[in-house]
Amino acid sequence: MLPSSPFVTRNRLHMIHNTFISSRLALRHGLLAALCAALMGLLPVASHANAPIPNSMQLIGEGTLRWFGLKIYDAKLFSSNASAEVDLFRQPFALELIYARPLDGRKIAERSLEEIQKLGIGKPDQHQRWLAQMIQIFPNVKEGDRIRGIYTPEKSAIFLLNDQPIGRVDDAVFAKAFFAIWLDPKTSEPKLRQSLLGPLLSRR
Repeated sequence: MLPSSPFVTRNRLHMIHNTFISSRLALRHGLLAALCAALMGLLPVASHANAPIPNSMQLIGEGTLRWFGLKIYDAKLFSSNASAEVDLFRQPFALELIYARPLDGRKIAERSLEEIQKLGIGKPDQHQRWLAQMIQIFPNVKEGDRIRGIYTPEKSAIFLLNDQPIGRVDDAVFAKAFFAIWLDPKTSEPKLRQSLLGPLLSRR
C-alpha cells in the first residue's frame, strides 16, 4: 500500500474540517429550534384575544369622558343581547376606549384600582394582585389608541390594544369589578354610564 501524498492528506483534512463545521452548525440550529419551541410552549396565549368584536355583538351605546372640559376618551359598549330584561353581566360584552390624549399605562392601572375601591369591590390582597396585573397589561397610550376589554361571564377579562392582544385575567371577580367602573349604578361617571346603557335603561 503506497503512502498518501501531502496533497491527498491536505484534501482529506479539508473535507474532515468542513464536515465538522457543518455538524456544529446543524447541531446549533437544532438546539435553537428546540429552544424556540420550548419558549413558545411557555408563553401565555389568550385564545381568540385578537379576534374582532363578533358579528353577533351590536353597539349598545357610546359616550365621552371629559375631565375639567378636557376630552380623555370616547367609550363604546357592544353586546350580543340588547334586551333590558337580561343582566348585562350574564352575557359577553365588549367595552372599547378610544383615547384622545397620551396617558401613562401605570396611571391607567392605578386609577382603575381607585375606581374599583370606591365601588367597595374586593379585599386588600385582591387589590394588590389586580393592580400588579393591570400594571403588567396596560401600556402607555397615545392619541387615537384603542383599548378594548372583552368580558366573559364568570370567567375572564381579555384586553386588546388596537386589535392586538395585550393580556388576559382569568379571575371572574376582577373581570366584573373592572367593567363595573363604567357600568355599576354607583360609578363615579353616571353621565357616561347613562350614555353607554341609555338604550337599555330607557326600556325598563
